[in-house]
Amino acid sequence: MTNRMFLHMASLLAILLSVASPAQAADKAIILQSTTSTANSGLYDHLLPLFTARTGITVHVVAVGTGQAIRNARNGDGDVLLVHAKAAEEKFVADGYGVERFDVMYNDFIIVGPASDPAMVGGSQDATAALKAIAKAKALFASRGDNSGTHKKELLLWTAAGVEPTAASGTWYRETGSGMGATLNVAAGMSAYALTDRGTWISFKNKGDAKIQVEGDAALFNQYGVMLVNPAKHPNVKAKWGQAFIDWILSEDGQAAIAAYNLGGKQLFFPNGSRGAS
Repeated sequence: MTNRMFLHMASLLAILLSVASPAQAADKAIILQSTTSTANSGLYDHLLPLFTARTGITVHVVAVGTGQAIRNARNGDGDVLLVHAKAAEEKFVADGYGVERFDVMYNDFIIVGPASDPAMVGGSQDATAALKAIAKAKALFASRGDNSGTHKKELLLWTAAGVEPTAASGTWYRETGSGMGATLNVAAGMSAYALTDRGTWISFKNKGDAKIQVEGDAALFNQYGVMLVNPAKHPNVKAKWGQAFIDWILSEDGQAAIAAYNLGGKQLFFPNGSRGAS
C-alpha cells in the first residue's frame, strides 16, 4: 500500500510539473517596443530566432513609429525599447522611464524620388539644399507625419533648410500618418520624394521607377539605441529577461548577427554597440 501511494504521488507530481512548464515558458517572453523601420527591414526575423535559441526567451515586437514606441514604453507597455531618436531616448532615461541607453547599431537616411527628378536633386550629398530645391519646385513629397524617428529627422532637416513644409500640407507636401513601408508605397504611387532609412529602402519591393536621389550627407546619419524600461516605474517589467536581450544584442554574438544581416548582398545595419556612456 505504501509503495502504491508513493507511485500515485509521483504520478501527481509529474502531472503538476507538466502543467507548470508551459506557464514558466510563457513567463520567458518579453515585449520589445520598436520601430517600423527595423521590422519592415526584416532584421528581427533574422535576429530573434538566434536570441531565442540561445536563451529560451521569446520576443514579441510592437512595431510603431519611434514617438509611439516611446509613449508605449512610458506607459509600461513593454520591457525593452529599441528606437532611433537619440534626444528623445535620452529624455526617456532622464525622466526615469528607462534604466540606461546604449548605442546598438546605425545606418543612414536617404532621400528617394522619381527617376524624372522634377526638383533636379539627383546625385546631391546636401540634404538641406535638396529639400530647399524640392520646396521651391513644389515637387510632391511624401512625409510619414507620425512623430517617428524618421519624421523627427525629416523635420530637423526642413528646419535646417529654412522651410516650413506643413504650410503646404495637402498640396505638394503630403503627410501619410503611416509607417515607412506604407509611406514609400504612397511616394512610389504618386511619384513623390520621401525620406527613408536605407534598411527599409533596400528591403522595399514596390520601388517602381523611384531611386536614391540624395545620400552621403553626415546629417543623414541614423543611430539606434536600446534601453530597459525602468522596473522601478513599472513593476510589471520583466527586467531579467529584458536585460538578457540587451546583453545579447550588445555582445559579440549579437553584434555579429546584426552585421551578418543583408539583402541582395547589401548590409542593412552596422553594429556599434557600446556599454559605455552614450
